[in-house]
Amino acid sequence: MTSRERVLTALDHREPDRVPLFLGTSGVTTLLGPAYEQLKAHLGLAGLPPRWLSVPLQYALLDEEVMQRLGSDGRPMVAGPPPPATLPHAAPSTATSVPAPMVPPADDDWVDAWGCRWQRRPGVAYYEVLEAPLATASRADLDAYRWPDLTHPARFAGLAARCRAIQDAGYAVVFLSGLTLFEQAYLMRGLEAFLTDAAADEEFFTALMDRMRTLAVPAMGALLREVGPYIDVLVTGDDLGTQESTLVSPQAYRRLIKPHQAAMLAEIRRHTPAKVFFHSDGDIYALLDDLVEIGVDIINPVQVNAGRIADTAGLKRRFGSHLSFCGAIDTGRVLPGGTVAQVQAEVRRRLADLAPGGGYIAAAVHCIQPDVPPANVVAMCEAVRQWGRYPLRF
Repeated sequence: MTSRERVLTALDHREPDRVPLFLGTSGVTTLLGPAYEQLKAHLGLAGLPPRWLSVPLQYALLDEEVMQRLGSDGRPMVAGPPPPATLPHAAPSTATSVPAPMVPPADDDWVDAWGCRWQRRPGVAYYEVLEAPLATASRADLDAYRWPDLTHPARFAGLAARCRAIQDAGYAVVFLSGLTLFEQAYLMRGLEAFLTDAAADEEFFTALMDRMRTLAVPAMGALLREVGPYIDVLVTGDDLGTQESTLVSPQAYRRLIKPHQAAMLAEIRRHTPAKVFFHSDGDIYALLDDLVEIGVDIINPVQVNAGRIADTAGLKRRFGSHLSFCGAIDTGRVLPGGTVAQVQAEVRRRLADLAPGGGYIAAAVHCIQPDVPPANVVAMCEAVRQWGRYPLRF
């Protein structure tokens, strides 16, 4: 099979020739910048310049040679960034073009298109939000804020041709929508403040979520009118979990967040047959039925050190006819601290739990961190190819 055929067969809940592997196909299946530099050195490719799928989070855009050598079955694609947002008192932007994606900022302190100020702190490999622009905002401030133009046509220029080229080369197109609702709202408000709003000021919480939806849903439609027929997997999501539970109660999720996500997924379904890849860290077991109901196809990253999500065999039994899974190879303990033999055993365990009958794409749990030895990254990929062939034998 080609890589694309392999991915599509697995996501159709059928067994391809082998379990597909995602490495570098999205921000949440790649390596953090320093980890990728270590991997390139390990592979003898240290001279290649760094590129990014996400500048603030330092998600590395892997080089084609690396993806081929390690057997990744998908290739990422991302829209260009929107023109910068400005505060109400600032002069409107006179820029006539949108900055190219994946260009690192000139310094360690910068403002993104939404108005969030990010800063790289000493000893931290990625940027963190230093100032949330809506931290003290009122409802009136939401109306006055200068929001980014997510439907700017320059964001989508040339994307369809680039996606077709990936498919023609035999790989699955994994499109990073960059559009979230709850997560973008709490980045702008501050997580603690926004969770407080959910409990104490539902009116403001709902007003900000409404604003996110009215921005993101038309942007999703504009994006998919350009590339909808040429993508295979569409990445979206919202971080909804902690190590032990959901960030808000399931009841509050269904009342305050789920309707907005349902509107987003309905817009996706109108424009593309692509499978919907939903990323959320943490123990979101209590929300999986809800995510199935609104049209999610793939759950990522299957964080195996988080509550009930850790039972991957049980997860497959309960949800395997409705959901596919991407991730599950432990980045909390095994990849950073295990031997090659332990990495191989971890891969075999997750394959045994999640791969029978299709419906599984092997990947690490989230972005691989700098504490993971590059030999373990290579061992993970080789183990998927060695033990992931159907019919599965362990």
